[in-house]
Amino acid sequence: MTSLKLFAWLTLLFPLAGCVTIALLGRRLPGRGAGYVGTGALVLSFAAAVATLLALLDQGHDHQQVVAVAYDYASSAGVDAELSLLIDPLSVFMILVVSGVSMLIHAYSISYMGSDRGYVRFFAYLNFFVFSMLLLVLAGNFLVLIIGWAFVGAASYLLISYWYRRTTATGAGIKAFVINVLGDVALVLGTFFIFAHVGTLDLLATFEQAREEFAPGDADLTAGVILLVVGAAAKSAQIPLHTWLADAMEGPTPVSALIHAATMVTAGVYLIARMHPLFELAPTAADVAAIIGVLTLLVAGTIAIAVTDLKRVIAYSTMSQIGYMIMGVSAGAYAAGLFHLMTHAFFKALLFMAAGSVIAAMAGQQNLDRMGGFRRAMPFTFGCMVIGGLALAAVPPFSGFFSKDEILLLMGDRGGWYWILYVAGYVGAFITGIYTFRMIFRAFCGEPVPEARALEEGHLHHAEVHTNPASGEVEDTDVGFPGPEHHIAEREPAMKLAMGVLALLAIVGGLVQIPKLTHVIDSFLEPTFEESALYHRELSDGLIGFGLVLGAVVGIAGVAVAYLIWVKNPDIATRMRAGLAPLHRLFVNKWYFDELIDALVTRPALWFGAWAQQTFERVFVNGLLVGGTTGVVRAGSSAVRAAQTGFLRYYALLIVVGMVALSLYFLLNA
Repeated sequence: MTSLKLFAWLTLLFPLAGCVTIALLGRRLPGRGAGYVGTGALVLSFAAAVATLLALLDQGHDHQQVVAVAYDYASSAGVDAELSLLIDPLSVFMILVVSGVSMLIHAYSISYMGSDRGYVRFFAYLNFFVFSMLLLVLAGNFLVLIIGWAFVGAASYLLISYWYRRTTATGAGIKAFVINVLGDVALVLGTFFIFAHVGTLDLLATFEQAREEFAPGDADLTAGVILLVVGAAAKSAQIPLHTWLADAMEGPTPVSALIHAATMVTAGVYLIARMHPLFELAPTAADVAAIIGVLTLLVAGTIAIAVTDLKRVIAYSTMSQIGYMIMGVSAGAYAAGLFHLMTHAFFKALLFMAAGSVIAAMAGQQNLDRMGGFRRAMPFTFGCMVIGGLALAAVPPFSGFFSKDEILLLMGDRGGWYWILYVAGYVGAFITGIYTFRMIFRAFCGEPVPEARALEEGHLHHAEVHTNPASGEVEDTDVGFPGPEHHIAEREPAMKLAMGVLALLAIVGGLVQIPKLTHVIDSFLEPTFEESALYHRELSDGLIGFGLVLGAVVGIAGVAVAYLIWVKNPDIATRMRAGLAPLHRLFVNKWYFDELIDALVTRPALWFGAWAQQTFERVFVNGLLVGGTTGVVRAGSSAVRAAQTGFLRYYALLIVVGMVALSLYFLLNA
């Protein structure tokens, strides 16, 4: 038991130690020393996570929920705030995914960020981000959970705005921060609704008390859980709080991989899975979350078909895949949703790394319209992109096929209105195959662009004039901007190693959970969800067989359609864009969510702020409160000054008058 708690604390503290070490000593380290220190901290963290797993398995099935308390932060007025960790199969599952994938992203970053002037700062931020996410998933009570939740938002702001002299990056960071703060507020308010009834902040105690305090469908609990859903939607970029995620692509590519693969956007999925006892007592809130998930997976998929920024295509695919996970864990498919979280971490980090390699070959440009023909020039990157794409498109036997289809099989098994989610999920899977291989075919097939030809001749293209890929503005390569050099996987062993490991995991990762054959994830997570009425469900052989065949056909069909349109007959894409111009415009403009939020929220808020400043603050506060008070003081002081004549007889007369007045008062009241 002691070793289990120690290993859990070490998993959390190694990235924090790495962050502090880099921040204090990073500039004294030679060359890429900060990168090696940051990556080493994650290697140790992952090793500690593996040790935590082994120690947890030694506890036995009935003793796999352990709380490790460092100290009591506060204990008064019914508030039991402790610095505590909850070590159970769910948290251990999450720390393995977070630390493992983050370790590979750190290794990739050693080379990818090599020429950047803020190299030391980057790795300090990266370690802090991982520490924050580990704190979130290991939290033993709501207080620590909220702290980790806020830290993740702050770290994301630092990383998205990492190139702080690029205005598009700072704007994207602020946007992400504001939306995440909205989610933070919702999480705090939801916690208050629940705490007011159960009287404890401890997670396990809350779940136990909730079953006694709340009847199914209780209004207060439903309100509190819906607020938790808002928090999850903000962090995991679900409709309508999703608009920050595509803009987050303004950060360096390793940041995109870290945010989208294993850390920030999966926090909402984890939150719903962790709070499953509350969601099962508030089925309306669970249904709301499932509907949000299915809407997001469809809307994000349609946007990904139309946008031409390479990283943004992958970003919208992340939103779509998180939609599957949110739908799954909200509808009781806990193990399936978390299984997809794991496989998605593998292939999505791989896709971002491969995209980063292509962008480096393009000297920082990200527009698919300018890419093409990189297949021969970058064979390793192409192979990794295809593997990641096949896993994302859920083509068997790649990992995404097993994890995505398990979610949909469980939707079909629940029946009723969940059949709508089942059908929508397969529609989304078909769209996924199309946009994934649209991206791959456009970047790697066709006639080689000049950058690809230069690379075939052995020359990595470096632009003489560096520009912002989003705005076209000319930029320098000094501090606060991207560095002057670019690095591709074919020439950097650290990048190739990280991508190779992820490619292998994207191929074999699904084998741990094959219907009717292997149940590793189900069995491991069972102690966390043992009391759930929705966890133990046996699927019929007919549903499994039909679902697996349908999933394979849909995934392959999506790839085939993409091949037909963008390789076999590219004129089809041009004709479709012209014939479906209104629909294309809708998708390219991201369903006008940004404009809608601007009209309904941003502009009214700015108008109200201007009105308040011009009227309320200037007239009432400055004029009446501040000006009025100072006016009264000035008048009083003037009167006092006028009375101070300096003549003794006037003072004596004033004293006599005062004494007479007091005497009359007492005589009249005697």
